[in-house]
Amino acid sequence: MNIDLNVLPSPCYVVDEALLIKNMEKMKSVIDRTGCKILLAQKGFSMFSVYPLMGQYLNGVTSSSVHEARLGFEEMGKEVHTYAPAFSEAEFDEILSYSDHIVFNSFQQWNQFKDKVKNHSKEISVGLRINPEYSEIEVDMYNPCFAHSRFGVTLNNFEPDQLEGIDGLHFHTMCEQNSDTLWRTIQVVDEKFGDYIKNMKWINFGGGHHITRDDYDVETLIRSILFMKDKYDIDVYLEPGEAVALNTGYLVATVLDTLDNGMPIAILDTSAACHMPDVLEMPYRPEIIGAGMPNEKTYTYRFGGPTCLAGDVIGDYSFDQPLQPGDKLVFCDMAHYSMVKNNTFNGVNLPAIVLNTVNDDVRVIKQFGYEDFRNRLS
Repeated sequence: MNIDLNVLPSPCYVVDEALLIKNMEKMKSVIDRTGCKILLAQKGFSMFSVYPLMGQYLNGVTSSSVHEARLGFEEMGKEVHTYAPAFSEAEFDEILSYSDHIVFNSFQQWNQFKDKVKNHSKEISVGLRINPEYSEIEVDMYNPCFAHSRFGVTLNNFEPDQLEGIDGLHFHTMCEQNSDTLWRTIQVVDEKFGDYIKNMKWINFGGGHHITRDDYDVETLIRSILFMKDKYDIDVYLEPGEAVALNTGYLVATVLDTLDNGMPIAILDTSAACHMPDVLEMPYRPEIIGAGMPNEKTYTYRFGGPTCLAGDVIGDYSFDQPLQPGDKLVFCDMAHYSMVKNNTFNGVNLPAIVLNTVNDDVRVIKQFGYEDFRNRLS
């Protein structure tokens, strides 16, 4: 990242437009080779200032709430697909106004709302989420198909006599996985639900496809898409979130203080709990430019945030030189699941949002302050 860090507000998220375009071009190549449609899953990345750019490559967005649906409708203006484990009566009319596709999680929800869908002024394509009861995710928190999952209709609970008006089926079984997992998954989906797929207009492969990762097998993805398209003559949708913004962004932070308690500790102006919650939820240790693993370099520090949460610890890192207050740190791969999940616990301010354009023009898109903290409270 060739930016003078001293000109940036701290902390801040920095999204590199050139890297984002590189990811978009890879997605578009899959669209062009297969005729599939790829949607931005906004749950992973919702930096709407770049939606017009992304809309030049992608077919639209997916949303899981009325607010996400509205954001995609207003800021990208292409297809809006909406799914939720359950829709509420209070919000459903508004969801209809923004959505082109609506995916229901159960036949009961479909029956509850189908009259509203059918009587709406615009034509809305309806889907049903299925649960193939197959997944290769080992951690239950991220496994949509673990035992007693609330997501989707299993084969035993499928009601073929209730399919009138249903145009498509949706499954989501993956998380940060390669296309060999998808290939095995669609074989299970085909075996279990093939009799129903043949009467559909489309099928949605969900998310979790790490398409833009360097070692991702694009050819097997192509084969998987064409398998369904050719066998059933239907449209295929994918809705990656993380892959869209993978390795396109950074989080710039500053060292506030250093101390020692059995090992050197550095307090930063950024927080795992507030600004990169997946560090604690996954958990994982994000890379820092110029830093090594613990004890790899001469000086090892444990990084903690400025909150009062004892576990607000980012990880242990080593450096060639001692750290000093005012030193800048650059955390890698901080575009996805960061801005969409951050919070203001302890009144800690949110990081600014910065775009580094293809012309190396550094644009501060938004800065936050007291009003942002206050206005979400009462």
